[in-house]
Amino acid sequence: MAGATLQQETYLPEADTQVARIYDFLEAHERVGRGVPEPRYFLAGATPGDQVELPAEVYRAVRQVVEALRQGLAVTVVPQTQTLTTQQAADLLGVTRPTVIKLLDEGKIPFERSGTHRRILLRDLLAYRQQRRSEQYAALDATGVKLDDEEDLESALQQLREARRAVAARRRGVRE
Repeated sequence: MAGATLQQETYLPEADTQVARIYDFLEAHERVGRGVPEPRYFLAGATPGDQVELPAEVYRAVRQVVEALRQGLAVTVVPQTQTLTTQQAADLLGVTRPTVIKLLDEGKIPFERSGTHRRILLRDLLAYRQQRRSEQYAALDATGVKLDDEEDLESALQQLREARRAVAARRRGVRE
């Protein structure tokens, strides 16, 4: 692979049992490895002793690719730089570039300036995305209402309205 160029590539699942065998191997090793401080995984060549240890991030990537292929999904690998432009950050977050600039100006995502351009570290953007998802799940959970079989619908709707008001007030920064 020396000299291999990095490019976006999509891998389609094949109808053979190789992916299933890899999945079974990885699954079995994860089950056995529980309780072991640091599981180690190796990529083996054709001859005995021809192997290299996989770093944890490579193992996680392989694990995710195998799981997706096992489920019949295509997988696209897109090499990314570790420093992103505001447009790349917007694309990754699924928002507009002005929204990213607003988040940067509000201090919600750290960034560096390179001349007049803003540059965002990929790890900072991913941390922000995870934090945002956690907040969204918490907001969804807060608006949930547990219904008893004996509770009437009007009471449940009232609880839901109150939960929504509380979430909206928290968003505005108002404490009740």
